[in-house]
Amino acid sequence: MPSQQDTTQVTFYYDNGESEAFNLPVPPAEFKKQVNLLLERPWLTFHLFDQTVFVCMARVVKVEASPPLSEIVGVGVFPKADRVTAMQRGATGRFV
Repeated sequence: MPSQQDTTQVTFYYDNGESEAFNLPVPPAEFKKQVNLLLERPWLTFHLFDQTVFVCMARVVKVEASPPLSEIVGVGVFPKADRVTAMQRGATGRFV
């Protein structure tokens, strides 16, 4: 079994509200090198032990990768961002 350092988990969120995650036997540094090219592909193919899955990138609205790919920099990349939850948004200005 590959170590966590040798794998990258990728989660796809589809325009119909569904999501699915894949553990890829690719170190995060190697995945980082490919991520821009992967996002431009019309289809991605994942060979699992019991089936092959094709993902239509035109139907994907969000992609998450873990561990973080903090080495990605440039225009449109925002380092040290924080996710704001619904509870945090609703609490703004209520506690004085």
